[in-house]
Amino acid sequence: MNENPESTTRQAATTSNTSDPTKILAQQRLNRPVSPHLSIYRPQITWIGSSFHRITGFALSGSLYLYATAYLASPLLGWHLESASVAAAFAALPIVAKVLLKGFMALPFTYHCFNGVRHLVWDLGRGITNQQVIKSGWTVVGLSVLSALALAFL
Repeated sequence: MNENPESTTRQAATTSNTSDPTKILAQQRLNRPVSPHLSIYRPQITWIGSSFHRITGFALSGSLYLYATAYLASPLLGWHLESASVAAAFAALPIVAKVLLKGFMALPFTYHCFNGVRHLVWDLGRGITNQQVIKSGWTVVGLSVLSALALAFL
């Protein structure tokens, strides 16, 4: 008999020790930690501001792409989206509708702009303590509301 370890054969089990491997997986999933839902946390300006920054960016870019696509397709569809037609349609609206529409469009724009400047300041390494972040967050909200109101009443 050859005692060379390279030439010895080992016995291998050809059957599984468990009857159903999905039971093991199901049991392992039950033992995994579960991340808590956002509803258990107290809302803070930091994560609400971050969420609104993403939402306003998505809404602004989405509306731009939607309008640009409609503008390009307007000759084929018979729509009149040229500047004179849009300005005439807006001028025909009641004053309350004009103010509300301009405010609805101005608030996401001003918030995203001011919060973008805030992020650029953070990139410079300034204003990144907890107290400064909270203060700048509320400053962005205040400036956004004031400037959106100013733009709405122009």
